[in-house]
Formats: sequence, structure tokens, C-alpha cells
Amino acid sequence: MDLCHPDPAELSSREAEELQRIKWHRKQLMEDIQKLKDEIADVFAQIDCFETAEESRMAQKEKELCLGRKTFNMDPMKGIQYLTEHKLLTSNVQDIARFLYKGEGLNKTAIGTYLGERDPVNLQVLQAFVDCHEFANLNLVQALRQFLWSFRLPGEAQKIDRMMETFAARYCLCNPGVFRSTDTCYVLSFSVIMLNTSLHNPNVRDKTPFERFVSMNRGINDGSDLPEEQLRNLFDSIKREPFSIPEDDGSDLTHTFFNPDREGWLLKLGGRVKTWKRRWFILTDNCLYYFEFTTDKEPRGIIPLENLSVQKVEDPKKPGAGPAQVCCPTEATGSQPSLLLPLPCSPLCTPPLPVLPGALQPRLPGPEDKGLQDRRGWQGGGGQARVLPDLGLQCHGA
Repeated sequence: MDLCHPDPAELSSREAEELQRIKWHRKQLMEDIQKLKDEIADVFAQIDCFETAEESRMAQKEKELCLGRKTFNMDPMKGIQYLTEHKLLTSNVQDIARFLYKGEGLNKTAIGTYLGERDPVNLQVLQAFVDCHEFANLNLVQALRQFLWSFRLPGEAQKIDRMMETFAARYCLCNPGVFRSTDTCYVLSFSVIMLNTSLHNPNVRDKTPFERFVSMNRGINDGSDLPEEQLRNLFDSIKREPFSIPEDDGSDLTHTFFNPDREGWLLKLGGRVKTWKRRWFILTDNCLYYFEFTTDKEPRGIIPLENLSVQKVEDPKKPGAGPAQVCCPTEATGSQPSLLLPLPCSPLCTPPLPVLPGALQPRLPGPEDKGLQDRRGWQGGGGQARVLPDLGLQCHGA
């Protein structure tokens, strides 16, 4: 049966009113449905906006964390200060200790440097760092392997002494009854480290036999001797496998500066006497690192190229400089409020970054670059090097 719309002329007045009422309700329902669709679309748009903002915030946080780790690897005290100021790390000693214990992206030599300082906060962090280790049911050599792998011992005897005292106290707390006192653990730990050097250092010809190792440790357990079986187990463990010295894990400066986006000499205005100074700059990971000499292993400063504001100005301090750009970074180590960069005036210039005019020019490595080549492991006798033209950097510091 075919369905068709009724002819209004054939409807009674009551039926016509009912039909109008149905049409009105239908119209209201369609409007409500459209409102719901609009509200749902608005909610999804807000969710997308929130997710985008959250992703952007997390990306910015990751960049700041990466810069904080690099700063720590160059200067541990400044690195921790940067991380706490940017709320990437609290000033609580337990939080700092856990950050060092995890060691993600951290240079283990830098960790040892920080833990070895005598500042009261550093001493508390050292204690909390050692407390992060669980030595229960480990013999002394096993515990030492774990402990000495988590950082690299500094070279100063006093620093090593403090670290080993803290280790001995923690080991005895985790293994009550193994030694009569923490002094026993402390002395035996040094004896084991010396044994490791004697057995595995190729420059030591007189290798320590087991009998001498036993003799060295007589009476150290509060006047009593340690069980010979216990000493035999420690001796055999070291003889089979030496202590592993942690190598820097790729986050050290050699790797940071190995393959930069740009490198070259720049002019920098700074210091107490406002004079233009020539500095070696490296651009990598959206950060500028500057050195006094190409042979320097650590930069004098770091300038992140994030969130820059750019303004065209005239520079009256450098005759003949012409127009320039002022780029103001939001973050930097040191006190650099702005960077003064000349605008490109040559058709050969191409910007390596949207706000950083640079150039690719042919240049043969000279004698002054020998140290840089050695430091970064690059070998070559000619060709082209990526450089930036001389730029004026208006900032403070050396």
C-alpha cells in the first residue's frame, strides 16, 4: 500500500491541529538534535585543543629536561639548580637522589662530582643516594659492583672516603650480623678495591695472592679475624671478574658536540669591559654553546634558541654593522638578555634557523681547529666546514 501525505483539505479541524502539533514537535526535535551535535562537536574540539596543549606542554618540558641534563653533565651544581628552578625537580634531597640514581641521560662522572661535594645539601643527597641501593642478601663484592656502577668515583681521597663510609653503613644496615661494625665493612671494602687493582691492572706486576689478602685483613673485625671462607669467596669473585668502571653513556659533551648543525667563530659583546670578543660557537639541538678556544672541552655558556622574540634594530656600537636583529631567548645559563645578529647582506646567506641568519662558506681547517678536531674525534685535512658569519652577540659574561 502506498503511503502519501494527507491532503489538508480532507482533514478535519482537529486532525489538522494534530498534524501541525506533530510538525512542530518534529521541528523542535530536529533543533534539539542539531544543538546536541554542535555541543558534541564543541566538546571534541575542546578535547583536541586540550590534547594539543598538553602535548605541547610535555614537549616543552622534555626540551627543558634535556637542557637540564646537559647542563648537569657540564656543571652538576648548575644543572640541579636549573632543574629545580624550572620545577622539573624538587629541592627535596630524596627527589634529587632518586634522579641521580635513575641516571637517565646523566654523565656518571658528573654524578660522582656532585655526590662528592662537602656542601651540607650534597652530603644529604649522598646519604639518600646510597639509601636508594638495596644490598640485602648480597655479599660485599656484589654490593660494591652495584654501588660503583651507579656513578664514577672522584679522584680525591677525602671524597672517596666519605662515599665508602656511607656505603659501609648502608651495607651493614641491609645485612645485620655479617660484620661486627661498619668499620670492618669500610676497611674490607677498601681492601677489595685494592685487590681488584692488584689483580687486573696490567701495570702491577706483583699480583696479590690469596694468602697475602688474608694477612692484610687479619684482626679487622673488632680485633677478630673474618672467616677464611668468606674472604675466599670475595677473592675468587674479584679474580674471576674485575669491577666494571662505568663509561659515559653518550650524554657527555663529546657526543653532544660531535655532529653539530653549525659551528664557527662569532663576535660576542660582553664582559665587564664591553668589547667585541671572538668566540667559537656550536649550534646543536636548538642550543648555542660558546667556547673561548676550540680546544676547550667545556663551553663558557649555553643559549637555548626557544621562544625567541625578534625585532629589527640599528646597532650603534659596531660601526658599519648596518641593520640587525635582536633575539631575546627566554632561558639561558649566565645572564644573556639578548642576542644581536646582523641581517644577511649576501645572496649566499641561507638561514640555518628561522631567526638565526647564517651562511655556508668554503673553509679549510687551520691549525687553530686542530684541538677541536681531536676533541670531537673528527679527522680530515681539507674540504668544507660549516660556519656562521661573524655575528655580534650582545650578552654578559666572558
